[in-house]
Amino acid sequence: MNAAGWGDAIGLLAAFMLLTWLIAWPLGHAIAALAEGRLGVLARADAAFLRAAGVDAAQEQDARRYAVSLLIFNALGVAAVFALQMLQGALPLNPQGFGAPSWHSALNTAVSFVTNTNWQGYAGEQTMSHLTQMLALAVQNFLSAATGIAVALALVRGFARSGAAAIGNFWVDLTRITLWLLLPLSVLLALALAWQGVPQTFGAFVPAGDQVLPVGPIASQEAIKMIGTNGGGILNANSAHPFENPNALTNALQMLAIFAIPAGLCIAFGRMVGDRRQGVALLAAMSVIFVAAALVLMVFEAAGNPRLAALGADAAAGNMEGKEMRFGILASSLFAAITTAASCGAVNAMHASLTPLGGMVTMALMQLGEVVFGGVGSGLYGMLIFALLAVFLAGLMIGRTPEYLGKKIEPAEMKWVSVAILVAPILVLLGTAIAAAAHVGRSSLLNPGAAGFSEILYAFSSAANNNGSAFAGLNANTPFYNLMLALAMAAGRFGVIVPVLVIAGRLAAKTRVASSLRTGPDGQSTAMPTHGPLFVVLLVATVLLVGVLTFVPALALGPVVEHLNLWSNGARP
Repeated sequence: MNAAGWGDAIGLLAAFMLLTWLIAWPLGHAIAALAEGRLGVLARADAAFLRAAGVDAAQEQDARRYAVSLLIFNALGVAAVFALQMLQGALPLNPQGFGAPSWHSALNTAVSFVTNTNWQGYAGEQTMSHLTQMLALAVQNFLSAATGIAVALALVRGFARSGAAAIGNFWVDLTRITLWLLLPLSVLLALALAWQGVPQTFGAFVPAGDQVLPVGPIASQEAIKMIGTNGGGILNANSAHPFENPNALTNALQMLAIFAIPAGLCIAFGRMVGDRRQGVALLAAMSVIFVAAALVLMVFEAAGNPRLAALGADAAAGNMEGKEMRFGILASSLFAAITTAASCGAVNAMHASLTPLGGMVTMALMQLGEVVFGGVGSGLYGMLIFALLAVFLAGLMIGRTPEYLGKKIEPAEMKWVSVAILVAPILVLLGTAIAAAAHVGRSSLLNPGAAGFSEILYAFSSAANNNGSAFAGLNANTPFYNLMLALAMAAGRFGVIVPVLVIAGRLAAKTRVASSLRTGPDGQSTAMPTHGPLFVVLLVATVLLVGVLTFVPALALGPVVEHLNLWSNGARP
C-alpha cells in the first residue's frame, strides 16, 4: 500500500476500534448488572418469567449441576433442530415447498447451530423454509449465544467468589441473557436493518424477469446472527448479498454488532471481580492481536494477485476477486478479520478468493482458539484460560506464586487448562490429516495441491473453533464431511465448556488470598500484577506462542506453499 492506502487502513481501524471500546463500556456495565441480578425495572417481569418456568433464582448450582443442565439442554436442542428439519415438508410457512434435507445434512446443521458454529453445507434459500429458519435456526442463534455467555459468567463468578460452593444457576443465566440482553439488542438492530432495506416478510420468493428474488424474515435473523456471533446466513451469499447487507451503513452496523458483546464482557469481567483494570487488560490484549492481524490482511489484499494482473486486471485496485465493489478492499478485509477473530463466520466477501497469506490470517485467527474477542462468552472464557496459563508460566520463570485475582493456580487447575487449550488443535490437525489422507475426503475438493489442503484445513479450523466460515471449493455436504465436521463442532464446543466449568467450580471454592499476605520476606509482592502493560504483553505472547507452535507446520503446507506458487516466475509480492 502507498501512503494514502496506509492512512485509509489505519483510519478505518482506528475508527472501528474506538467505536467498539465506546460501545463496550456501557454494555459491559449492563451485562455485569444482569449477571449479578441487579435488574431494576425489569425485576418483576424477570421474576414472572422464572416463576412460569419453574426456576428458583435463589437456588444456585455447583459446577457439576451447572454442566449437566447445560449439556442436557443443548442435547435437547440438537434433537429439536434435527426433527424440525426432517418434518419441514409437512409444516407451514414453507412457500417454496422445500422437503427435508438429507439426514446427515440435518444432523450437521443441528449440531452446528446448537454449538454457535452455524456452519452451513447447504444454500439457505434453496433448502430451509421460513418456519425452519425461524423456529429451528434463529431460536438456536439466541440459545447458543446465551449458553456461551452463561459459561463466561460462571467462570467470572469463580474468580469473584471466595470459598463458595456454587457458580450460579444455568437456567436463570440462560433466561436473563436471552430476554434482557440478546432480544432487545436484536430488535434494535433488526429495525435498523429493515430501515435500510433488508427484507422482513413471510411471503414467497419474488419473480423478477428471468430471476427469482429470495426474500423472507431476513432482517430479524441477520440481527441475531451478528449480535450472537452466530454467522449462519439465511441466504447462501451471506452478508455479501445486498438483501442481507445493502450498504456501507449496514456493513458498519454488522461489524460493530459482532464485537459488541465480546468486548462488553471484558468490561463486565472487570466490574464483577472488583477491578476494572483487569477487564481493560484483557480487552487490550485482544485489541492488539486483532489490529495487527487486520492490518496484515489489508496489506496482503492490497498487494493484489499477479496472475489476475497478467490477464489485464488493474493491479492498483488490489485483489478484488470475490469482493463487493460497494465495500472494497479495506472494508472487506476488516470484515474478514472481524468475523474470524470473533467466531462469527458471517462474510461479506469470498474468503477462498483472498490471497493465500490473506486467507492464512483468517485461518490463524480461528486457530488461536477464537480468543481475539471470540464468540459471545467463548472469547472471554477462552482468553481467561490463556490468562491462567500466562500467570502459571510467569510463576515458573521468575519464581513467584502462580496467582490470578487472589486465587492460587495449582496443578489441578493447570491440567484442566491444558485440556481446554488442546481440544481444538487436536480436532483440527487430526481431522485435517484424516480428510487429506482418505480418498473420500479428497474427492470433495475442487482445487488440487496446496489450495485443496488449505480448504480442508480451513474447514476443520472453522468447525473445531465454532466459527462457521469456509473456503469455497470444498463440497462439505457429503456424509463424510457432515459427520466429521459435526463431531469437530460438538467436541470443540463442549470439550472446552466442561473444563471451563470445572475450573470455575474449583476457583469459586478457593479462598481469596488477602493482599497483605501476598508479600515475600523482602516486602515485595509474590504475585505478578495482571492489570498492566507487562501482563498484556505476556498474555499476547502466550496466545501467539501456542498458536505458532501448534499450526505453523500445517500453514506452511497450505497457504505458504500456495503463496510461493502464486508469486513464482519472477514475480515479487
